[in-house]
Amino acid sequence: MDKPHVVAEIKRITLANDGKAPGREKFERESGIKMSEWYPHLWLRWGDALQEAGFAPNKLATALSTDIIVEKYIELIRELGRLPLEGEVRRKEKQDSSFPSHGVFNRFGGKRNLVAKILEYCKAHPAFDDVSAICEASPQHGKKKEESSRAPIQGYVYMMRSGRRYKIGHTSSPARRHREVRLDLPEPTDLVHSIETDDPSGIEKYWHHRFEAKRVRDTEFFTLDASDVAAFKRRKYQ
Repeated sequence: MDKPHVVAEIKRITLANDGKAPGREKFERESGIKMSEWYPHLWLRWGDALQEAGFAPNKLATALSTDIIVEKYIELIRELGRLPLEGEVRRKEKQDSSFPSHGVFNRFGGKRNLVAKILEYCKAHPAFDDVSAICEASPQHGKKKEESSRAPIQGYVYMMRSGRRYKIGHTSSPARRHREVRLDLPEPTDLVHSIETDDPSGIEKYWHHRFEAKRVRDTEFFTLDASDVAAFKRRKYQ
């Protein structure tokens, strides 16, 4: 274990925790790095590790404000010359330890809201006129006609994959629920897709009923095939 790896994990977890630096126990749970792997040969105090990562102990990390997260996304837009796909955000996260976890961007409530936030930021900073032009030309700019009659979003129905099984449930925050589930399951867990809905409980029941024949005992886990997953992923709003 070396300092750069621990520091990178501190940054990753802090970004995924809405900018709040983790305590020692939370860091151990989410990273799998035990205290014995860094104490005392790397640092004598957990606060020293946080400071080396650029965060003040027990305080919100100012470097992880909404503006900084937006700026990181803007950097990726400029790098690509367009709005990034989700897979490109995930790839950037793996390549650059200072780039926010893909789950952090869920705080904006979807890509359309994220684009609106970027435009708001760019209008306040004229140096980003090029990014404004890219955002304004994107399909995510403005409000779709059909959205004006939508009921307010109440939550999300998510699909997560763990090993060969898929979990379907509902939540108010897919990113937060992913973090919680990931800690409980022994196998790596990925958030496959989430559906915005004004009836999360009802839509969850719909998908449970649709895949009932593939349910793993009396659980929220299902043994699905590629066509089942594709059908779920085609739904954006219900």
